Amino acid sequence: MAAGEQNAVALGSDHARGMAIMTIAMLILPLMDVIGKWLATVDQLSPGQIALSRFAVQFAVLVPVVCISLGVRSLRPKHFWANMLRGALLGLASLFFFVAVKYMPVADAIAVFFIEPLILVALSAVFLGEQVGWRRRIAVFAGFVGALIVIQPSYALFGPISLLPLCTAFLFSFYLILNKRLSIDDDPVVMQYVAGAGATVTLGIAVLGGTWLGMQDMTPAMPHYTVSWLLLVIVGLLSAGGHLMVVQAFRYAQASLLAPFQYFEIVTAATFGLLLFGDFPTLSKWLGIAIIIASGLYTFWREREVRSGETD
Repeated sequence: MAAGEQNAVALGSDHARGMAIMTIAMLILPLMDVIGKWLATVDQLSPGQIALSRFAVQFAVLVPVVCISLGVRSLRPKHFWANMLRGALLGLASLFFFVAVKYMPVADAIAVFFIEPLILVALSAVFLGEQVGWRRRIAVFAGFVGALIVIQPSYALFGPISLLPLCTAFLFSFYLILNKRLSIDDDPVVMQYVAGAGATVTLGIAVLGGTWLGMQDMTPAMPHYTVSWLLLVIVGLLSAGGHLMVVQAFRYAQASLLAPFQYFEIVTAATFGLLLFGDFPTLSKWLGIAIIIASGLYTFWREREVRSGETD
């Protein structure tokens, strides 16, 4: 086999590995949102408190992991402040989403959030220099139309709250862009430990400020159920493990190639939303979801065509 063919096989293998890791991560991460909704609606914990607990646990778990596996010197990555920014973006994205799922069905919130892979494709062209031609730009626009179809009935029911998953999508897109840039030089475990620190600091300030201002969704409360303490820890563990897999996936494959795999989140979200809360997207929302997913799948297909040598 020629050297060029060997490189092509290796590259394809890396892409397949990245896609497999991304798929598993996307099936796991929505459990975090389902648990967050239960804690907020059943035990009346504030979304700010849940988000802060998520990243405090992530930070506490990953610090000893970094020290044991990589050494104490690894606690400071090559791009410390950029990774702290990643954490701040992810922390705010998590806060917005936990507020959204407190009031909205989990599947509805994730359906609006589904615009994120298309935002990521657009941003990857600007910040990563990845080629995005006119066909994929049209797909991004179609995805926004699908998001608006989902948002419209949700806005009538929940008001501005229904726009929070859209804010989450923008913040998470920038977080993933930084993933791609920083994962070249920094270890994934180190990146997530620092992200946990950045998110904990950011959300700690937000919770203190929100409590001082009397904001109910930011003010901490004592859990009523013993199981709630365990669930708060589980949210942090899911966060640490799931996002470690996301970072690892981005080491193997391009951002625009991995973007459509985030649609697997609807499987877990719709299933547990129905089983635990009796929530299920309406027909109009499924139409919007279908448009968004079709746009993302077209983007994925177009990426493969471009890689095979066609012009975009």
